[in-house]
Amino acid sequence: MAETGTPTGNNTPEAAAPAPGGRSKDEIALELMKFIAVNTGYGKAAGSAGFSGKPTARTAEEQADALIDLFQRCRKVVSE
Repeated sequence: MAETGTPTGNNTPEAAAPAPGGRSKDEIALELMKFIAVNTGYGKAAGSAGFSGKPTARTAEEQADALIDLFQRCRKVVSE
């Protein structure tokens, strides 16, 4: 038989249940971070706009640090 995608019983654990009011604050902060990063190029090579000389390439570690910093800032904004 084909599955319809609807649950047939209460097989989901309590931990998987969504937080009251929908999504958690961390999920909202992550979505905000992704939106900002994708639309602005945040965390990528600096110097792509303006009158700078050669664009300086960031290492993967620097890019990850920038994104983690952005996520922390988004969490702070969502928590307020």
